[in-house]
Amino acid sequence: MAFISKKRKVAETKVDANKAYSLKEASALVKQITTCKFDASVDLHIRLGVDPKKADQAIRGTVTLPHGTGKTKKVLVLCTPDKEAEAKGAGADYVGLEEFVTKIEGGWVDVDVIIATPSVMPKIGKLGKVLGPRNLMPNPKTGTVTNDVANAINDVKGGKIAFKVDKVGIIHASIGRVSFAPEKIAENSQELLNAIIKAKPSSSKGTYLKGISMASSMSPGIAIDAKAFVH
Repeated sequence: MAFISKKRKVAETKVDANKAYSLKEASALVKQITTCKFDASVDLHIRLGVDPKKADQAIRGTVTLPHGTGKTKKVLVLCTPDKEAEAKGAGADYVGLEEFVTKIEGGWVDVDVIIATPSVMPKIGKLGKVLGPRNLMPNPKTGTVTNDVANAINDVKGGKIAFKVDKVGIIHASIGRVSFAPEKIAENSQELLNAIIKAKPSSSKGTYLKGISMASSMSPGIAIDAKAFVH
């Protein structure tokens, strides 16, 4: 049986397991029930009424959070030499091609986002097995395959995140830190939910937003009233 600390037990008493909270209530409560000493991530988990096995229901997209994620993202740009100065000038943490392809093949993935120019995609296609499961593979749909590398870097550093439904129909996304004011947590959450609602495929029938939960890195989950987002 897993050990439950005293602080965790106290935190769990503050969450009504039978209640679906409003986004505003959850954003304030998640700060109260986080017991870790570090600035924990605040995450949303959204269960969708889709079949991810169907291509048109494999929901994915990007959204720029108005208050960022609170985390400085490490960005790797894979490009030809003529684009390296632009990437470095825009704040990329790593820039290059062959040496990083070799490192990734060896298991190195110490980055949060990888941006690539279209011309190098044939060379990095073989990295799919390593990058795919980590949601790091550059993709035109998320703006990470582009010739405008400076703009892409600025977007990522400015709070742009990618979201993707997993194989069981759930989207997991970090939308801030517990140090954020409740209003910022709520506004970031609302922006993500708006993007997911907008991405609803026409082939999806029945209830689209089946469940929404908010939690920090080390807190109980807080159920959010999904019906409040159905218009």
